[in-house]
Amino acid sequence: MTDLGEAMAVGVEEEFHIVDLSTRQLVPRAGVLLEQLPADRYSQELQRSVVEANSRPFARLEDLAADLRALRRGVIEAADGLGLGVVAAGTVPLVDPETMKISPDPRYEQMLGDYQALAREQLICGTQVHAEVRDRDLAVAVAHRLAPWLPPLLALSCSSPYWMGSDTGYASYRSLVWQRWPTAGPLGRFASAAEYDALVDELVGSGVIGDPGMLYFDVRPSAHVPTLELRVCDACPRVGDIVLITGLFRALVAREIEAVAGGRGPEIRLEMVRAASWRAARSGLEGNLVDPVDGVPRPAAAVVRGLLDGLRPYLERYGDWELVSALAGEALAGGGAAARQREAFSHGGRLTDVVDLLLAETRDADPLTGTRRPRGRTCAD
Repeated sequence: MTDLGEAMAVGVEEEFHIVDLSTRQLVPRAGVLLEQLPADRYSQELQRSVVEANSRPFARLEDLAADLRALRRGVIEAADGLGLGVVAAGTVPLVDPETMKISPDPRYEQMLGDYQALAREQLICGTQVHAEVRDRDLAVAVAHRLAPWLPPLLALSCSSPYWMGSDTGYASYRSLVWQRWPTAGPLGRFASAAEYDALVDELVGSGVIGDPGMLYFDVRPSAHVPTLELRVCDACPRVGDIVLITGLFRALVAREIEAVAGGRGPEIRLEMVRAASWRAARSGLEGNLVDPVDGVPRPAAAVVRGLLDGLRPYLERYGDWELVSALAGEALAGGGAAARQREAFSHGGRLTDVVDLLLAETRDADPLTGTRRPRGRTCAD
């Protein structure tokens, strides 16, 4: 079992859109960009318009933030020399779908053949957070128990209000695009890792998915490293929001590891989890969320503060309380990325202004957290 006396290592996979700086449109130029970047830190994704950066694992959130900033600097500097821009957000509002291309990889080409429009329209970027859990039986049990607590994390990340040139009315339209995949959504209860692995074999054997990497559950045991992987979140323009989500996710994992040792947990209604996830995608931080405790609507700020307070013992255990509470305070005070994009559009009615905002937020990071905030401010202030 994971020893909670030691800091649980965490890491992040961050996806970036590539845009043309002259038109602010999404462009399939990831290949030329990746030629200038180290292959052990950056990789291609399904679409040629996306580059993924992979952090190292860290025990301290401050070290993770520094690595994420360095990775952003690397891809942005490479893009600058090519007349390209880098955007960390769930979607980019300006897209010509006729110009998009799948990355040259046999696996991706097979996915295009099998899934058609789902693959062609995968013009989205996410943030995946890994928390170290070396016991796979424990990882499977915890993954299910986490399900009700993930919608607030999605709400903190919502950054995709625009899709193909239109305002969708959602804070995270990326979530709706993602949910179309056959294995997306919350993970059910399994008695053991062997039972979970048997399901994976059945899904691959059915021909519906081609390999275990196509299990797109909201949170899952990683297929290649000993971690639990959070997959529900949009890409975040601000590094500070990623650090906030990572700190909360690690604390949630730690709490549920302890709860597993205490015996069988409460029955989790996956229908309610799906409903709560939709609610989070619809309004993000600017409306109500479904409270994970009692299932009723509450203002997003109240739900996030309740989550933070409930996790305080675990955040303090890892030395994260001061940083995470400060980042939560700024996220709630400043509003979500989706709201900031709509505000940028409201000034002149130009989607290019939205892209410019995203380019600036992706590039701009302060020395500590990736956000600009008054020092010492916390969620409790």
